[in-house]
Amino acid sequence: MMPTEKPIEFDQSPSGKREKRPWGAYEILASGPGFQVKRLSVQPGKRLSLQWHRHRDEHWVVARGTARIHVDGNEQTLGRGQSIDVPRSIVHRIENLSSVDPLEIVELQTGEYLGEDDIVRVEDDFGRADE
Repeated sequence: MMPTEKPIEFDQSPSGKREKRPWGAYEILASGPGFQVKRLSVQPGKRLSLQWHRHRDEHWVVARGTARIHVDGNEQTLGRGQSIDVPRSIVHRIENLSSVDPLEIVELQTGEYLGEDDIVRVEDDFGRADE
């Protein structure tokens, strides 16, 4: 690093607070300027809403379990260690294929705005409106 450069400051103390959702829960693991890392825990047989975002791109890595992934009208199955990119404006969904074990996804979000209100729901199993 050059002596005149200011170091990038990261949030080194994520809250560790889990946010419950009808499909499971998520927690923020790390965040900084233009990025955020979340751990998603999807309960057996549950799926997130079919949705898209205006301001962020996402990269998903399956850490545990088997996921059915819907991205832009295409469906695929991903297992532990596999990943996929989800560009902004693309309709997507994660589903836990197991009827017994939770699905764990590490999600890297990048973009100029990363708020939870940047969700446009197309379809939702739980009757929720856009957050």
